[in-house]
Amino acid sequence: MTAALVSVLIPCFNAERYIGETLESVFRQTWPALEIVIVDDGSTDRSLDEIRRFQCSRLTVLSQKNRGQTSALNKCILHSTGTFIQYLDADDLISPDKISLQMRRLSDRPNCVATAEWGRFYRDPKDTRFVPEAVWRDLDPLDWFALSRADGLGMMLPALWLIPRPLVDRAGPWHLELTLNNDAEYFTRLLLISSQVLFCEGARVFYRTGIPGSLSGLKSPAAWASQFRVLELCESRVLARENSERMRRSFSLSWQHLAHGAYPYDPALAERALARAHQLHPVRIMPGGGWRLRWLSRIVGWRAARRLQVASGRK
Repeated sequence: MTAALVSVLIPCFNAERYIGETLESVFRQTWPALEIVIVDDGSTDRSLDEIRRFQCSRLTVLSQKNRGQTSALNKCILHSTGTFIQYLDADDLISPDKISLQMRRLSDRPNCVATAEWGRFYRDPKDTRFVPEAVWRDLDPLDWFALSRADGLGMMLPALWLIPRPLVDRAGPWHLELTLNNDAEYFTRLLLISSQVLFCEGARVFYRTGIPGSLSGLKSPAAWASQFRVLELCESRVLARENSERMRRSFSLSWQHLAHGAYPYDPALAERALARAHQLHPVRIMPGGGWRLRWLSRIVGWRAARRLQVASGRK
């Protein structure tokens, strides 16, 4: 088992400021058998120059015209040879023993996936706070979904997981038409073919947030449409396995969060999302935010409150 090769797959687009720190976290891994496959997706900054500073026999660097993150991920898979897969965004970090700890759990569990602790940071990884969650324990995949989405949100960022290659092959490629929140669709698909989610205490992911121009911050019609389609796919796949009150409630909350975020950028999509929510479960929530937004929503309604919030420059 100590010789099992882990492929670390990194799609990169204009990550000059962050990719060096990300690669340092990979090269600090205590697991000895690693290969790193990076696909530069048509970067126009100095990302490639930063990557080439780390050139060695374990690092494969490929380039393509800008085709999007999912295309880059599929190319990473195609050119990797490891028996385990670690996805990693070009601006996130992993703790030195992250892969080692997860490999220990997966050594005799070929149909399982391993997950990790995670926390957000804005500038300095030392400021990351790791707040325990209900899913920080071993779980059946359906129980993991129910607990993760208990508030309608949940986090499925790529760096969390270590995955046996046969499960990656069975899950199939990343969907090219999904441009935002595609990780939720992909990992929902992957977890549903696994037998258990194994939590690895001490294995840590440092999630960089607040990056200007990041995919997660997009407010375009295409971005909202992608999120809508992702939620459709996730709901259909999970409810096909367990059409229960807890699952319908969690997806109703997810649709309401999408509606609140999309309004007033895409009002028609927001109303479609609300309709989906109301079909699933009677639970109702107001938009998240500070006390001013909550107070204003009670006075003028959440739609008017959101319009005023966006008009004031807040998203």
